[in-house]
Amino acid sequence: MSNLIKNELTKIFKKKTIYITMLLIFLLMIFINCINKYSNSSTYSAYMYSESYINSIKEELSNLNPEKPSDVTLYINLKSELDLSNLMEKYKDSDWKLSIINDRISPYITEINTYTYGAEKSEKQARKATEEMESIIAKLDENDWKYFANEDLQNANNKIEELNKQKAQTQDTEIIKGLNNEIENAKVEKEIAEYRLEKNIPYGVDYLNIALTRYQTSSGTLISYDLENKELDFEEQKEYNDALTTREESKYIIETGTDINKSDSLKGSLQYFYSQYGVFIIVVIIMIAGTIVSEEWSKGTIKLLLVKPYTRTQILLSKFLTVLIISAFVIVSTILMQILVGGILFGFESLFEPVVVYNLSTNVIQEINILAYLGIQTLTQLPIIILLATLAFAISTIFSNSALAITVSLLGYMGASIINQLAIAYNLTFMKYFVTMNWDLSQYLFGGLPYMEGMNLITSIIICVVYLLIMLIPTFIIFKKRNIKNI
Repeated sequence: MSNLIKNELTKIFKKKTIYITMLLIFLLMIFINCINKYSNSSTYSAYMYSESYINSIKEELSNLNPEKPSDVTLYINLKSELDLSNLMEKYKDSDWKLSIINDRISPYITEINTYTYGAEKSEKQARKATEEMESIIAKLDENDWKYFANEDLQNANNKIEELNKQKAQTQDTEIIKGLNNEIENAKVEKEIAEYRLEKNIPYGVDYLNIALTRYQTSSGTLISYDLENKELDFEEQKEYNDALTTREESKYIIETGTDINKSDSLKGSLQYFYSQYGVFIIVVIIMIAGTIVSEEWSKGTIKLLLVKPYTRTQILLSKFLTVLIISAFVIVSTILMQILVGGILFGFESLFEPVVVYNLSTNVIQEINILAYLGIQTLTQLPIIILLATLAFAISTIFSNSALAITVSLLGYMGASIINQLAIAYNLTFMKYFVTMNWDLSQYLFGGLPYMEGMNLITSIIICVVYLLIMLIPTFIIFKKRNIKNI
């Protein structure tokens, strides 16, 4: 058997196509890594107005008459947009100031224009809004972002105090329930302000501010569920778990100052390796599995193979095992190529940074070595790779048609996500026994819930094995009975 496998491997590595394909993957890998490096390294600003957009607003404004009732609403909106863009242009080099302008000054600009041009004009109200806006701008000019954080903290404390007073003055359970929700969310707002001051996080659009926003949003979701105090159904539990994961991972980012989702690094590219390169690995393996038997028939070399002192079962088994060995070779080679390319472009230092995940089973944040994490991910993707390789191998053997084997297998891979989405969307419970719902074992990682209620890891593995046997057994039977006299 070992000699048969060795001969099969020799034949495969003598083909130029495998080297050309791997070279193409290598070039694509360089391109993808360059895109990641230069797109993510470019500084993102909260300033979003282009010159052409501002000019278009000015042109449209010139065609409107604020004294005309039919034009006034659009005029106010466009004038407010233009005033906002002019103010942001002044502070466009400071993201924290732009964030304050967007969140706190923008409403005043709209208010000023409404009282200036709207149906209910009020010079007094317009002047009052202008004074309040100018007081905020003065703080911007003092470059004191902590003033706004302290203001947020004070507002949150006042809000909590006021809500608690309201709660003490009512006996209505529904009102109390609503107040409890508001109180808990106000406590989260207080946490956000305290985090800003404690961790020195200015307002802006960087990963720390994204983490603060996600922390607040996910906390709000958790508060809603916790205050309901009811048993969650499957979909609600999934949403709860997602919110819990987001909150805890965001909390880790805030408290450590580490961007665990950073993709423009070697660690980041390996962390999302299969989402970026999984399709290339699948294509190469399907190409090999889909031709390893059918080529013997099309070239007529099957006769030379069958006259050797091996049974047909041994011959076919050696080819299937060769496919599995080549699959491992392609996976390892692609990973090594990514380490090389990513290391050259981003540096190898991030290999020592851990992948951070929240484990729902143990309710703790886990730090995992990137290579160990990649190994875990590989194990979860093996059923997909092996089953698709087996499908291509089976069709190649049964129909002696490489094109059919490759095409059907690729269509099966591309259609899997559509099938799964439809099954989940329409709650087709019988689909939990279908192979595409079970072959991605990553759904079970770190205590994650499966795609559909009633699924579990052991059942998914059993289903994958059953589908594997359904493909392999007929393949071996047909190959053993195949007539080669007319080949």
